[in-house]
Amino acid sequence: MDNIGQIDKAELYIVELPLVTPFKTSYGVIKSRESLLLKLTSNGHSGWSECASFRDPWYHYETIDTSLHIAVKYLIPVLLKANNIKADLITDLFAGIKGHNMSKAMVENAVLDLYARKTGKPLYEILGGEKKKIRSGISFGISEDINNLLEQINEAVKKKYHRIKVKIKKGFDVNVISDIRSAFPYINLIVDANGCYNEDDTETLRMLDNFDLKMIEQPFGTDDFLGHSRLQEQINTPICLDESISGLHSAVSAVNFKSCKVICVKQGRLGGLLKSIELKDYCMENGLRVWCGGMLETGIGRAFNLHLQTIDGFESPGDTSETSRYFIEDIVTEPVVLDNDGNINIPDNDGFGFEVDQEKIDEFMVFRKIMKR
Repeated sequence: MDNIGQIDKAELYIVELPLVTPFKTSYGVIKSRESLLLKLTSNGHSGWSECASFRDPWYHYETIDTSLHIAVKYLIPVLLKANNIKADLITDLFAGIKGHNMSKAMVENAVLDLYARKTGKPLYEILGGEKKKIRSGISFGISEDINNLLEQINEAVKKKYHRIKVKIKKGFDVNVISDIRSAFPYINLIVDANGCYNEDDTETLRMLDNFDLKMIEQPFGTDDFLGHSRLQEQINTPICLDESISGLHSAVSAVNFKSCKVICVKQGRLGGLLKSIELKDYCMENGLRVWCGGMLETGIGRAFNLHLQTIDGFESPGDTSETSRYFIEDIVTEPVVLDNDGNINIPDNDGFGFEVDQEKIDEFMVFRKIMKR
C-alpha cells in the first residue's frame, strides 16, 4: 500500500445505542451497546472505525474505558507524530505497546478506511478480497421462554438466514437444543457457551452430539487449550475457539494441542483486519476452518466484518445480521438488510462502503474528544 501522508486530526466518540431486545449470554445481559468510535482526518479525507470492546470486562479484559485510555495516551499521539504513514504497516508503529488489540484494531481499521477513501477504492479491494454476497448468520441469546425463542428462530428461517447460533449455559443446553432441533431439523445450527463449562461437564457436552450441530463455540475457559483438546477427543461435534484466540501465538497453541477444528475470527480481538487475514491463512494451512464473529457492532463495525468476509477462506456464515436484528436506529445512513436469498450485499462505495450519519452520532453521543497534530 502507498503512503497516505500524515494524520491531521483524530476524533473519538462514545455512543450508546439501545438494543431492540436485551441480549443474554452466560456472562450477563446487555440492554444497550456502548461503542467507542474513531474518525481520522488527513488532507480533507476521513476514515472511520469502531472499537470492539464492551463497557464491562465480561468478554475480554479490554473495556471501552481501557481502550479509550490506550488510544488517547499512547496510540493516537504516536500516530499524529508520524509522517508518510503506510496503512499496511500501521501496527509497526505500536510494536512497543503490549496487548490492547481492540484499541490497536480501532486505529488500524480507521487508517485502512482512510487509505481506501483516499485511493477511491472499496475496502475489500484494498484487503485483497473480491466483491461477493455475504451469507448471513444470526445469534440468539439465552431465553427462559422457549416458545418465544422458537418463534424468533422461525422468523429467522423465514428470512433465510444461513446459520442460527444459540447461546447456552449450564441448565440451558441439552433440553433447549433438543426442542430447537425437533422444531427445525434441517437448519445450520451452532451453540455458544462463552466458556461457562469445565471438564466436569463433559457428559453434558457429549449429549450435544445428538443434534447435528455444526460446532460448539468456546465450551471451556479462555486458557484451557488442554481441556478443549481432551473434550474434542471425546465428542464428534467440532469445537470452535473464540475467546481463547488472541492472536497467531494462541492459534499455534490450538493447533499443537489439537484443541479445536474451527476458529472464530473477530478482527477486534485479534488486532485488526490485517492480523485477522494473517491468522486465517495460518488456520487454512493447518486444516482449521474459520468464520467471522461479531460483537454487537453498530453499522460501522458491521461493515468492517462484511469486508473481511470477502477474503478467500471465510466461507462459513458469520455473525452478520440485519441492522434491525439489534438496533432500532443506527449511526450509518443505510441499514444492512438481507436479500431474498438471505445474503447481504456490500456497497461499491469507497472505504467501508456506508456513510456515517453524524447527526445520529451526535444524538447518541455520551463522550467526544478531539486530538490534533
